Amino acid sequence: MNRVFYPQGIFAIFFLSMMLLLVGCGQSNEPEELYLEGKTMGTTYHIKVFADSEKLATLDLQAEITQLLKEINQSMSTYIDDSEINNFNRLSAGEIMPISADFRAVVAESIRLGESTKTLDVTMGPLIDLWGFGPDKKPTNRPSDEVLADMLARIGVDKLVLTEQGLAKTVAGLELSFSATAKGYGIDKVAELLESHQLTNYMVEIGGELRVSGVKPDNISWKIAIEQPDTEPGVRKVHRVLEPGTNGIATSGDYRIFYTMDGITYSHLLDPRTGMPSRYDLVSVTVLHPSAMTADGLATALTIMGMEKAQHYAQQHDLAVYLIAKSDDGLVTYSSPAFKPYL
Repeated sequence: MNRVFYPQGIFAIFFLSMMLLLVGCGQSNEPEELYLEGKTMGTTYHIKVFADSEKLATLDLQAEITQLLKEINQSMSTYIDDSEINNFNRLSAGEIMPISADFRAVVAESIRLGESTKTLDVTMGPLIDLWGFGPDKKPTNRPSDEVLADMLARIGVDKLVLTEQGLAKTVAGLELSFSATAKGYGIDKVAELLESHQLTNYMVEIGGELRVSGVKPDNISWKIAIEQPDTEPGVRKVHRVLEPGTNGIATSGDYRIFYTMDGITYSHLLDPRTGMPSRYDLVSVTVLHPSAMTADGLATALTIMGMEKAQHYAQQHDLAVYLIAKSDDGLVTYSSPAFKPYL
C-alpha cells in the first residue's frame, strides 16, 4: 500500500505565513532576497536566501534544488513504483540491496533514533496498513490484541541490517516509510547545496519543517512562531516566538489531527511499543537541532512519549525542546535548559 509524505509538522501554512510576516524585505542598500518555491515529497517547499545580487545572478538555484529534491524523492517516496524505498520494501528477507548515499544517511539516522527513543519506528508501514489508515488518516477498525501482538513481532528497526554492502531485512514483509525523517533530510541537503555556494543566510522549509542559518539584512535574527494549540478550529494564534539561531526546527502535535472510535479519542500517531494510537498528553513538541532530519524524527518520537518521559529524554540527551501538554487545569508548557536561550 502506497504512503505519501504527509506533513508531519502540521503547522506548515501557519509557520510559513508567520515567517513571511516576520522576515520582511530589506532596504535598497541591503543584500538581495531570493525567494524560491515548488513541490516535493507530496507537499511544498519555500526557500529564502539573502546574498549579493551579483553572486545570485551567477547561479540557477531553482534548477539545482529541483534536481536535488527530485533525486531524493526518487529514492524515498513510496508513491514512485521504482523508487529505492519501494525496491527495498519488495525485497525478500535475507537479501542485501546496495543503497545510495542519501538512502543510507536516512536509514542510519532512523535506526539510531529508533533505538534511542523506542518511539520512532520507520518500519511501521504494515502496522499503519493494519489499522486501515486512509487518506484522511483515520482508522476504520481496531485490530484485535492477538493480531497487534503478531504484527509487533514482525516490525522494528532491530530487524534491519545495515552494512557496507547495503541494507537487508531479517523478516519477510518488513517495509520502510520515511515520513518522519525524509522531509528533514531534504531540508538538510538543500542547506548543504546553498552552503556549497557560500550562501549562509537562508531559510529552507519543506512541509512545515525548517532550517535557518545566519541572519537577515541589518544583522536581524530569524524569528519563528510556535502556534497556540487550544484555539478554535480555523483560528491560528501565536503561542511563542523564538529566535532559533542556525538550526533545524520541527514541530509535531496531535491537537488538530485526532479521531474518536468506540468512545475513545486517539492521536493520529501510532506507538510502536504497543501498536496502538498514542493517547498521551503532549499536544505540541518543537525541537531545535543542527540537523532538520534529526529534529523531524525527534519531534514525532517525543510526542509519542508523553510529557514526563519526553522531559526526561530531552534532559538526558541535552536536547533543545519546547513541550505543550494538556492537563486538567489547561495547557502546561516545558522548555528544556538547552531550549531556553532561543526564547
